[in-house]
Amino acid sequence: MFQLLAYLRFWLRSGNAHGLHSPFVFGLYTSVVRHTGLYGAYKAIENRRRQLLNSSASISVTDFGAGSHTGAGQQRRVADIARTAAKPKHLAQLLFRLVNYFRPATILELGTSLGLTTAYLAAADLRHRVITFEGCPNVAAVARETFAELKLRNIEVVEGNIDNTLAPTLAALKAPVDFAFFDGNHRYEPTLRYFELCLAHRTDESVFVFDDIHWSADMERAWETIKAHPDVTLTVDLFYIGLVFFRKNQPKQHFWLRV
Repeated sequence: MFQLLAYLRFWLRSGNAHGLHSPFVFGLYTSVVRHTGLYGAYKAIENRRRQLLNSSASISVTDFGAGSHTGAGQQRRVADIARTAAKPKHLAQLLFRLVNYFRPATILELGTSLGLTTAYLAAADLRHRVITFEGCPNVAAVARETFAELKLRNIEVVEGNIDNTLAPTLAALKAPVDFAFFDGNHRYEPTLRYFELCLAHRTDESVFVFDDIHWSADMERAWETIKAHPDVTLTVDLFYIGLVFFRKNQPKQHFWLRV
């Protein structure tokens, strides 16, 4: 019910390319968000999704985040995780297009799950480095199988509670965080804490993407706090995800656009 009401509020506020006066956002929206073409990498990743959806395996899952809307327990079927926790095709492919468009050298993903979204992030440019964080070792093992099957060698998996692994991983980085996808903990305090940690390693050209910004009242509050941060100059609310930019020399602007 919460998400339905949130979507109604979003729909009343949002628009499309018509009336967009920001050349940057217009180009992003028309060339990336609304792009309907196919890329060669899509087919293999979606084949892997079908494998996972048809899997008969079960694994024990340790969940450090806000839990599941479906009420799933600790023992879960891989097929159920693929169906309920993995990003749907249209959103995973949007992330692929964002990476393909901005060409970040170093990408962080907070929340690996079964590795499908990670695969899209990595396949967009095999020259860049993807560091993905997964709390559950059994889930990470399935993700590694995904990467091996897809022959993606530019991915590093960091296992363990993100509360304990993010800060030391960032401290050891020799490069800035060019792109970060936050999908590891759908609660206010951890979301803001991870944001602040990554913020210290961003550049003016970095792109931060937040998943499920209307998932709960807690996540909507986190999104509003992020939008108000003095370093944030531009945001794009696509309902399912939110894009954050730090572009200098422009007035602070917020956009609500329909995917």
